[in-house]
Amino acid sequence: MTPTQSKQVLFIGQQPETVDFSDPALPPGFDASKIHAGIAVGMQQMADRGWTAELCLVPPDASAGERVTRQLATKPYDCVVIGGGIRIPPKSLLLFENLVNAVHRAAPQAAIAFNTTPQDTAGAAARWLERS
Repeated sequence: MTPTQSKQVLFIGQQPETVDFSDPALPPGFDASKIHAGIAVGMQQMADRGWTAELCLVPPDASAGERVTRQLATKPYDCVVIGGGIRIPPKSLLLFENLVNAVHRAAPQAAIAFNTTPQDTAGAAARWLERS
């Protein structure tokens, strides 16, 4: 990558409207609008760093891996961040494994990072993109 090329980041998250907010593994008071607002903050932080970031929101079902695979086929990504909403709730383990394996197969050159909230997505990507 030349210095003028932007880092390419894909942020994968669960569609906020499909989240089970009654799950005790999730922070209290979370709702779809707060997640959307957090995603906007995270996306802006990545743009502020000069990165080209794209968002891939997936449903919590078997189609998620295919959706991610299709998105990863559109360009080479330098880093893929998988959101905490997919990674943290124990009942999402199969979805999480499905997505990690889809990323591993479709974008073996990309670093894989994990955030804890949408607002720390840029920091999660930076841990891997700024390691030089």
